[in-house]
Parts: sequence; C-alpha cells; structure tokens
Amino acid sequence: MGGKEIKVYRGAGKLQHVIEIGQHRILTDEGPMYGGEDTGPDPHALLAASLGACTALTITLYARRKQFDLQDVQVRVEHKQEGDAYVLTRHIHYIGNLDAEQRTRMTEIANKCPIHKVLSGEIRIETQEE
Repeated sequence: MGGKEIKVYRGAGKLQHVIEIGQHRILTDEGPMYGGEDTGPDPHALLAASLGACTALTITLYARRKQFDLQDVQVRVEHKQEGDAYVLTRHIHYIGNLDAEQRTRMTEIANKCPIHKVLSGEIRIETQEE
C-alpha cells in the first residue's frame, strides 16, 4: 500500500468507531442529533483538530529553530459548512516577547504547515473494496 495506515473499526456505541493510529486509539462518534452518543469528536472536528495541531507544532518548531521567544502558541479552529464549501477558520494566539515581524513570519509559516498544504492542495481519494 505505501504511506501510513490508519484503521477504523466499530466501537461500543451506536455509531462509535475506534480510530487506530499506530499505538494510539481515538474514539469518534456523532451527537444524539445524529443517533450517536457523543463519546468522541465527530469526523469534521477531527479534521479541524488536525489543522490546529499541525499549525501549533509547525510554529513551535519554527520558533525554536529561529530562537524566537515564543512561550506558547494557542490555535483555535472554527469549522462549518457554508453552501458548497467547508470553511475552516483558524485563530492563532502567540504568547511571548515577540515583535510584529516575528508574529507576521510565524503566521506565514502557519500557512505552510503540512496539513494546511494538504487541505489547500489537490486531494485524491482512492477507494478499494476488500
């Protein structure tokens, strides 16, 4: 197959599923409105969380490499359907002794995080029945 593999299989709840990523396990579910029991984040929230996590990690690594005084970075991602588009709005809060130029550069770097690139680029989904 090549690439990394993620396994998803039925969990204990009505709609609950277990996401297996290497040694890690995450539950996903839907809320009662959709027939689930809200035992984990829904898939759209996981997508938004992936962008937020990648953004925070990318900025932190960049700031360390450049020796910026970034003490923390907090990322909040709002996500919703708007017509035909799914909109992810990312809010980045930098904590530390940083000048405007450093903040601007880190925001530019945020737009280059790997998940941002994936979501902004061409995505091809290939499905194989087994």
